[in-house]
Formats: sequence, C-alpha cells, structure tokens
Amino acid sequence: MRAVAISLFVFLLVIVATVISFCDGNSNVLCIESERQALLKFKHDLIDETNRLSSWIEGDQEDCCKWVGVLCDNWTGHVYELHLGLLSCRLDKVTTVAERDACYRSMLGGAIPHKLGNLSKLHYLDLGRNYHLEAKTLQWVSGLPSLQYLDLSGVNFSGATDWLQVANKLPSLVELHLSDCINLYNDPSIVSVNYTSLAVLDLSSNSLSAIPTWLFNLPSLVYINLNWNDIGGVIPNGFQNMSSLKFLDLSWNAFSPSSIPRWLYNLNHLQFLGLRSIGLQGNISSAIRNLSSVTHLDLSENMLEGTISNFLDSLCNLREMDLSRNKIHDEVSEIIQSLSKCNLDRLESLNMGVNKLSGHLTDALGRFKNLAYLSLRENFISGPIPFSIGQLGNLEYLDVGNNMLEGNLSEMHFSNLTRLTTFSASNNMLTFKPNSSWIPPFHCVNIDLGNLHLGPQFPQWLQFQKNLSILDISHAGISGVIPTWFWNLSTQYVHLNLSHNQLVGGISYLPVTRLVDLSSNQFTGPLPPVLPSLGYLFLSTNFFSGSLSHFLCISSTKVRSLTILDIGSNLLSGEIPHCWEKWPALDVLKLANNNLTGKIPVSLGSLLSIRLLNLRNNSLFGEVPSAMQQIADLKILDLSENQFSGSVPAWMGENLTGLMVLNLRSNNFHGHIPDKICALHSLQILDLASNNISGAIPKCFSNLSAMATKNKTLWYFANGAIWDSFLSMSYFLDALLFTRGREFDYSTTLVLVTSIDLSANSLRGEISKELGNLVGLMSLNLSRNLLTGKIPENIGNMESLESLDLSMNRLYGEIPSSFSGLNFLNHLNLSYNKLTGQIPLSTQLQSFDMFSYIGNHLCGPPVTKNCSANGATPNVTNAGSKGYKVNGLYVSIVLGFVIGFWAVVAPLFFIRSWRFAYYHKLDDVGRQL
Repeated sequence: MRAVAISLFVFLLVIVATVISFCDGNSNVLCIESERQALLKFKHDLIDETNRLSSWIEGDQEDCCKWVGVLCDNWTGHVYELHLGLLSCRLDKVTTVAERDACYRSMLGGAIPHKLGNLSKLHYLDLGRNYHLEAKTLQWVSGLPSLQYLDLSGVNFSGATDWLQVANKLPSLVELHLSDCINLYNDPSIVSVNYTSLAVLDLSSNSLSAIPTWLFNLPSLVYINLNWNDIGGVIPNGFQNMSSLKFLDLSWNAFSPSSIPRWLYNLNHLQFLGLRSIGLQGNISSAIRNLSSVTHLDLSENMLEGTISNFLDSLCNLREMDLSRNKIHDEVSEIIQSLSKCNLDRLESLNMGVNKLSGHLTDALGRFKNLAYLSLRENFISGPIPFSIGQLGNLEYLDVGNNMLEGNLSEMHFSNLTRLTTFSASNNMLTFKPNSSWIPPFHCVNIDLGNLHLGPQFPQWLQFQKNLSILDISHAGISGVIPTWFWNLSTQYVHLNLSHNQLVGGISYLPVTRLVDLSSNQFTGPLPPVLPSLGYLFLSTNFFSGSLSHFLCISSTKVRSLTILDIGSNLLSGEIPHCWEKWPALDVLKLANNNLTGKIPVSLGSLLSIRLLNLRNNSLFGEVPSAMQQIADLKILDLSENQFSGSVPAWMGENLTGLMVLNLRSNNFHGHIPDKICALHSLQILDLASNNISGAIPKCFSNLSAMATKNKTLWYFANGAIWDSFLSMSYFLDALLFTRGREFDYSTTLVLVTSIDLSANSLRGEISKELGNLVGLMSLNLSRNLLTGKIPENIGNMESLESLDLSMNRLYGEIPSSFSGLNFLNHLNLSYNKLTGQIPLSTQLQSFDMFSYIGNHLCGPPVTKNCSANGATPNVTNAGSKGYKVNGLYVSIVLGFVIGFWAVVAPLFFIRSWRFAYYHKLDDVGRQL
C-alpha cells in the first residue's frame, strides 16, 4: 500500500514538473506568424495620425503579443484579445475644444480591414469609440467563430446594412456592443436569430425606430440597453417573458404616452431599470413593491404623479433612485421616513428634483450614512435645513435650490461634509453669514448660492475653496470692492456669476475659461481683458467706459471661443472698431445703450456665425453696410434708436432669409418699404416705427408666413437658443418689443410673439386688405401716418390680435362689424381719424374706455354719443359743437402733459450723464428706504 502511495506521489511530481516545464517553455513563445501578418496588414490599412499603434512594427523577431492592445494565449500563442477601443475619450464627457481636438486626433480611422477575419482564435475584439472608423462590410466577422465579446460602438455602419445577419453567425458571442453607431438602423430582413449564448446587448444611441422583435426570443439575455433611439409606439409586452433580465434601459425614446406597464412589475430579477423620458404618465402602482431586487431605479423626466412614499419601504436594495422632473406631490418627510426603514446603509443617490414635494426636511435625513448624491431642487419644500445634514460624511453633491426654505445656514450644517464638491441652495429665503474666521471642511468645485442673503460683505470663506470651478453668488446683496485674493484664488474658473449685486471698482483681469457674468453691478473703468478660451461674457448694466478698440483689437490672435458678448448699457464711447475678424465664433453681440458713434464697420460682416446683433440706442449714423448681407444666419437685428439713414435695404429680404426680428425703429430711414422684405418667411417682429418712410404698405405682407399662422412650433427652442452641455446652460435669443406704449423683453417666449409696427412715418394710401391674412399677428400699429380709406373688413379675421393701433390717420367710414370677433384684443386705439357710425357691439369693444375712440364721429357705448334709430351718428349742430369743445379740451390736456413731461424728461433722455446720475440717485434713495 505504501509502495502504491509512493509511486502515485512520484507520478504527480512528474506531472507537475512537466506542466512547469511546458509553461516555462512557452513563456517566450512568439505569436503566430500568420496572425502577426494579419495585424500588420490591419494596421497598414488604418488611418493612425497620432501613431497609437507605433509598437506594431515589422521584423522577424517582433512578438505581436507584446504590442499595445494585443493579448495572446500563453499556451498556444494565438491572439486572444484585441483592445483598440477609445473608452477613455467619450465625446459626451469632453469639456474643452482642446480636449475634443485631442480626442479626435487619437482616434483610428478608415475602413475596418477585412484581414481581422484571419484572427480565427480571437475571443475579444474592442474597436469601440473610434468615430472615424467605417464598416463597409462585416463579412470578415464570420471568420471569428470563437468571438465572445464584440464592441464596434461609434463605428460608421453606412455600408454594413447586414450587420445582424453577420453577427448571427457567431455561435459563442456573449456580449455585443453597438452603441452610438452612425447609420445603424433596424434590419428588417432577419426574422429569427441563433444567439443562444448572448447575454449582453447594447444598441443604445442609434436610430432604431422600433424594438427589434428578435431579441424577445433570446432567453439568455440579462442586459438590454436601448436608450437614446427613435423608438416609437407602445412599449411591447415581449419583455414580460424575459424573466432573467437584470438590466433594462429604454430611456430617451419616443414611446406613446402611457402608464407604466403592469407586466414590468413582474420582472423581479431586475437590478437596473431605466425608463427616463419616455412619456410615462399616471400614478406609480403599488405593484412596484415586487421589484425588490432593484438597485438602480430611474423614472425621471416623465409625467408621473401621485405619491410614492407608501411603496419605498419594500425596495430594500435601492442604491440609486431618480424620480426627478415628474409631478409627484408627496411630503418630503414621508419619503425620507419610508426610505429609512430598510435603506439607511444602502442608499447612495436620491434625486427628487423638479416635482411637487412639500413639507419640511427632518433630522432623519442625517441617518443615511452612505448618501453621496442628494437633489431636491425645484419643489415646494419649506422650513429650515436640519442640522443633521452636516452628519452626511459621504455627501458629495447637495442641491436644495429653488424651494421655499428659510432661516439661517450656519457652520454646523457643514460640520462633517468633508467630501462635498457641489453645493447649491439658490433661490430660497436662506441667510448664510458664517463667522469671518470660519474655514469650511469641504473643497467644492461647484457652489451656487444665487438669490441668498450673503452680503453686504464679500464672503470671506470662499478664499479657502482652492478647487472652485463654478461659482454663482448673484442677487446676494453683496457690495463693495472684490477682494484681491478672489482673483488670485484660481485660474481655473469655468463659470463665474457675480451679477445683480452692488460691487464697485475696476476689473483688471478675468481668470475665467468659459462663462463670466458681472452684469448689473457698478463696475467702472475700461473693459477687462479676457482669456482666449472664454465662451460667454456678460458685462451689461455697469459703468464701464472708454473705447472698444483696446478691448476688441489688442489681441494679435483670433479669439476663437467667444460665443456671446453682452456689453450693453454701459458708458462706452467712440466708434465701433474694425477688427471683427478676430471674433469669428460670435453668436450674440450686444452693444446697446452706450455712447457709440460713427458708422457700422464693414468688418462686422465677417461675423458669419452671428445670430443676434443689437446696436440699439447709440449715436450711430450712415447707411447699413451691404457687407452685412453675408451674415446669412442672422435671426435678430436691432438697429433701433440711432441716426441711420438711407432706404431700408432690400438685400435684407434677399440674403437674411432667417430673420425673425427686424427692428429699425427711431432712425432716419426714408423711401418705400421694399417688397423683398416680404420674402422673410420667418419674420415674427417687424418694427420700422418713427422713421421717414413713405409710400404704401406693401400688399405682399401676406407672404410673411410666421405671422400668417397661428400654430407655433418649437423651432425657436432648437434654433433660437444656445445650449452648453458642459455648463448645463441654455441662452435664449431675446428681443425688445415696443407695444402699448411700453417695452417688453421676450426671450424664451419669443417664438410666441408676432408684431408689425409702422407707426410715426409718412405712409400713404389705404390699409391693404391683404393684412387680414396675417391671422397669427398679435400686435399691429399703423398709427401716426397719412393712411386714408376705410378699415378693411377682414382685419376682423386676425383672430390672434391682442393690440391694434390705427390712431392719428385719415381713415373714414365705419368700424367693420367683424371687429366684434377680436376676442383676444386687450388694447385698441382708433382715435383721431374720421370714423363714423355705431361702434359694433361685443364684449371686447365695449370694454375699452372712450379714449380709444376719441377724435372721431362715432356713437354708442362706450362713447357718450347716442346713435339714431338707424344706427347713424346724429347730425345735431349743438351736439357737434359740444363734441368739438370736448375734443379740444382733451387735446389741450394731452398737449400740456406732453410739453410738461418732455421739459423734465428730455434732458434725461438726450444727456446720458444726467440720466445715469438720476438713476444712481434713485438707487441711493431706494437703499435708504
């Protein structure tokens, strides 16, 4: 027996020695020659501008198993895995132009060579995120029968319409990643598939119009990602049979609005459920208790309502929950209480922002020791912030902005928040004035405390925030000079907003890389220099002075990144300089309300990307240069309140075809309105008031399509706005509209506004009946002209009219009976014409006072004259004399008021230094109240 044991032991030693010898012998085995040649040919056919594959060199002694991205089997020498993906360079995470360019330079490009098909023993192939690669065919994939992992994410599939047929021939495939591909659509040719081993399928961020029905026949699937596609219709119930699913993401698709499917609650093995922004509505069923395995739940950006606090105590494995941007109207304290029953040690992320939560925060919030992310922004939560929040030692992100919170924030609220990187409490009724010697325990990257009570002293505790990148302390009641240490704090400010305070002094330098907003303060001196990388600069409503030349033209290189420049409402003087070619990326330029003089420089026409140009209220003169007709993308042009002359340029209608707003108000333009203006089909606001324009109103105004339709589209939100994904910021192009004697500033609602103002000119002839076709027009002002004839009957067809002013013309005849159908009219002025007859009866027309009709020969309510039996105005001498005296009285009153008013206002209007002194005095008085 002993001999047998010794023999067996010796035998085992021999086996071990043999294995060790084999391993040692193979440690220096070179890769298979045919596979090495296949890799070299693969490299040769690729575009590799940054030389990522520099280690792939030819030579008899070169071992391809040591090349970058290549892994071989230690036993056989076959190439086993190929890692050439670019996962570290996600374009959706890129924040700067330099990073983006570096990302593109490091990508492989060209058509994927079919030589890859010679690596027959390949198990793992990753070419993902190389957005310059193109799959002209995928037939080579069929030569990889051992392939278990395939990632071609981001590849151009324009020539590989048979992608599903080819991939179907891979019997061992376990993971298939085809996200964010170019031109990858549904393949209608395949009815059934043979993916018996496929467990992971990622088709996210593509152009699929429907969920592929073949995936419902794959029982082995545990992971399905279809987010960011164009999938419509109802959510198919085919998922209900996929009981093994652990990961399901259908977010950001175009499903028909519906409640959460009942069958979904039966997928009790789900760990990740993503249904973000897919049109869900109604209440969340109590059956959600069945999803007890869920660790990540995302139902955000839908229309879900009702309460959820009664169901959360069954979701005991929850680590992350996002129900933001819905209509849930729970008590926030009940949600916290329900989650605390079994999630105190698990919950890491809770986002209930932008709902209808009410009630108070409770001390129970401080018991979630692992909570790293908490957002409750934009709700109706009131009361104080509990001190217990300071015990959340793992908290990194805290956002309670846009609520009704009140009371004082103190050092105790932050006592243990050592990991805090984002803190937002803006737009509440909170006061935060810690001791001047307080040193925060955190080092935030993002601080948003706009509309909090922080002042009047500048917050001293900010000097300890060495990592600060985004800071908003606008509307905070801060006054005085910005301390020197603040500008030396960091050269990496990305977003800085100090607007709407009472800060004073000069600014010598702006160390901000993306956005700076210092508007509505009291800064003085010249405009500060900026970094070349700055994208958005807001310095309006200050006292900056001097010339623009030093600011705009001193740089020897082009400032490529500046997109928005708003330096309106300052004391800038001199001419607009001639160096706009240095600012090629400008989308928005606002120079309004300054002391600028001279002509518009020709170089302004080099701003080919500009969408908004506002030179309003300066002392500019001359004709509008024809070079500006090159700015084909211009949406809003405001040259009002200057001294421009010449005729209204016809080329505006020929070349600026995207114009939405054209404002030439209060200038010296003369001549006729060119018919070519009628080609501006996107025009919503046309203001030519207070010029010397003569001739007739063009009949072709009926071609102004944007005014001729009542159906407003969302076009403006896509084309009339600037979106910065890195800053999560949107900037809407805005415009001033003068109506009813007042100015209104429209931005996000500009798409809904339509207006024509031709008042205070010398227009003659009749009002063209074609104007009645503008059924989408909201405001029409033709007052103070020389128009004659009758008011066209079809003006009453303009159902959207809210304001109509035809006063001080020579119109005669009766008010059209169709006016009684103007149901939205809230401003009407027909005064001082030669109108006769009875005022038509309607709810609207009788709601205006008599001043809307004064200076005519009208009868019936609301004027005091009674109509005769046949509806005509009585022809009584005494009555007429009395009417004349009344009119004379009103004229005298109006004339006296105008003279007295302008005697006081004129100096303020024409002498800028008086005006600023006056407003400054008003501010002083206001602060003393």
